[in-house]
Amino acid sequence: MSTKWNVLLVGSGGVGTMAAYNLEAGGLAAVTSVLRSNHEAVTRNGFTITSLDHGFVEGWKPSRIVNSIPDVAKEGLRSFDLIVVTTKNIADIHPTVAEIIAPAVTPGHSTIMLLQNGLNIEKPILGAFPTNPVLSGVSLIGATETQPGHILHDDRDRMIVGAFENHNIPKETNLAAAKRFVEIYNASGKVQCTHDENVGFVRWRKLIYNACYNPVCAITGMDTARMRIYRSPIEDVIRPLMWEVWNIAKAAGHQLPNDIVQNMIDCDPDDTYFKPSMQQDIEKGNYIEFENLVGEPLREAERLGVPAPQLKIVYGMCKILQLRVMEKKGVVKLPQKDDPTRPILEMSQGSSVPS
Repeated sequence: MSTKWNVLLVGSGGVGTMAAYNLEAGGLAAVTSVLRSNHEAVTRNGFTITSLDHGFVEGWKPSRIVNSIPDVAKEGLRSFDLIVVTTKNIADIHPTVAEIIAPAVTPGHSTIMLLQNGLNIEKPILGAFPTNPVLSGVSLIGATETQPGHILHDDRDRMIVGAFENHNIPKETNLAAAKRFVEIYNASGKVQCTHDENVGFVRWRKLIYNACYNPVCAITGMDTARMRIYRSPIEDVIRPLMWEVWNIAKAAGHQLPNDIVQNMIDCDPDDTYFKPSMQQDIEKGNYIEFENLVGEPLREAERLGVPAPQLKIVYGMCKILQLRVMEKKGVVKLPQKDDPTRPILEMSQGSSVPS
């Protein structure tokens, strides 16, 4: 294949920037990065990257920088072969991922890689783009944008890739898209990208951490190291919650290893006092991606008849946190104290948006 893969990357924070850099480092891809808050800094000075895999890089820019999603049809652009989405998946807030990427997708051509956390994230994408391969990317990297355009990559880039099931296109097409991505991503020789057809198993395994530590740290404001040091948060909340998720995964047909709960409890080094992404987002006043991390596992439990009382409480508290952020951002308007009608704002399942 003489022509480089034409790649659009949506979400150039720490994880997204390292993905863009690694794709171009392999020489098989030309990346267009959509930059928002860091657009001015990167356009002027490029990215400064301190990377465990790639070393120190100063002034790097992807092949093309834009500040909005390109509209392929309107702008007469070459179709994107690959669209990589690394943004947070805030399913209950518009615009959704499907709405965001729609102008860039060429039906039947573009492969869509969801390098995001959570369960059932593919459903709205497959609904919007039924003839496109949609890939699952589970990233184990540690990368943060410490200030606009400055990336600290301090945990090696490991990724597990598979194709989400799509009955509208041949299985061979899906498989080929997944294997092609693995080939292109591994071309740099600096990372570990593997193919695993069992997408559900891989995602449920990561949910043992993400459906438990992530929301509880956000709710309590306590990092994972402190929870282990104090111990009672682990034994009273985290461990029982992890076993609930383990049981839901089993009922859904994914037999996770018995030692995964303890492994996930201990996976963050104590000396880092690590704050999961949801806790960081709450501290920054950002929306949290709780629907796919907590809400979807809970809905699977309800569908399968698996008791999940603690997960249900955690989900309800995440909704409260999201409402608080929405109110601060002016999305929710409360009635005045002296309003005689005092309407109650109802929230539908799977949405934090009051109606």
